Amino acid sequence: MDIVAKIGTSSLTDSRGEIRSDAIAKLCDEVAALRLAGHRVVVVTSGAIGAGLPALGLGGDKRPRDAVTLQALSAVGQSRLMGVYHDELGRHGLVVGQVLLAPLDFVERRQYLQARGTLLRLLELGVVPVVNENDAIADDEIRFGDNDRIAALVAHLVDAELLVLLTDTPGLLSADPRLDPSASLIEEIVELDEALEAVAGGPGTVGGSGGMASKIAAAKIATWSGVRTVIAAADRPDVLVDSVAGAPGVGTVVLPHDRDLPARKLWIAFAVGSSGTVVVDAGARRALERGGVSLLPAGVVEVRGDFDVDDAVEISDPDGTVFAKGLVRAPSATARASAGCRSGDLPEGAPRYLVHADDLVLLP
Repeated sequence: MDIVAKIGTSSLTDSRGEIRSDAIAKLCDEVAALRLAGHRVVVVTSGAIGAGLPALGLGGDKRPRDAVTLQALSAVGQSRLMGVYHDELGRHGLVVGQVLLAPLDFVERRQYLQARGTLLRLLELGVVPVVNENDAIADDEIRFGDNDRIAALVAHLVDAELLVLLTDTPGLLSADPRLDPSASLIEEIVELDEALEAVAGGPGTVGGSGGMASKIAAAKIATWSGVRTVIAAADRPDVLVDSVAGAPGVGTVVLPHDRDLPARKLWIAFAVGSSGTVVVDAGARRALERGGVSLLPAGVVEVRGDFDVDDAVEISDPDGTVFAKGLVRAPSATARASAGCRSGDLPEGAPRYLVHADDLVLLP
């Protein structure tokens, strides 16, 4: 079985935000156990910034918040973080391979195939790939991104059968235990819906960029890739082995969807924020839901928001129901000017397609 295991900042760092070598040692012990059992594992790790803090004397109350300093910390900390993985996996005779990824690696087909080829070859060679975002040069990823989504996309990239998201809680709970002592673990999710997303809440720890909401978003990406997902506590004994075995109570198990979207459409649907909304008439909705067609300006009745070419927009019907999402081929001003126009009546410079079929995905 091919497995992707992601561990977050909150599980890797101490109260000062610095890396805990013991946490990485535990993870590597379990990766080694899976390798001994014949499985292949990709590790997706956070922690480069945390590893850079002590080196630059910026831990504790001195921890910076500005993006440029965080990038510098990541550049300093990444090699130190990999050094810990090198040492801990080396104790088991395993070789580690560093792979730094950015969102473009999942959107541009050539880069997607390159990343896929590299990761699969590393696995064939018996290497344990350790993946992180390329935070040192990716401003937006530090401010808005998180490794949960990267892990879900990596699971799709390598055709993994299991994604394990390791965190500082037992899994998704029925309520916030700080507010409701009776909160219990939700052990299995068949279908992710708005109610479960509401239970997941908002961002996580100060040092991290994720939280349970991010893990649910990642699980949604994975399930639409046909990948079973487990959200579990990083400090649980044998958490990876039990996740593979399907042991009861290991965490929250999210069952895979029977639909398998390509990586580009997964990114559009779940990993890119929307910059606006395009409202279409009933006929356009019916045509789009049949599949394989592009959104033409003739079917547009209203354009909301301010967006540019290649930004993501939600597509809704006149009742406000969002049923699709896509990347637009015109800025918002041009989209408004061409709304309702047939091909022969389009303003000069307006594209024939507002959202091409290749850049459009129907949402559940």
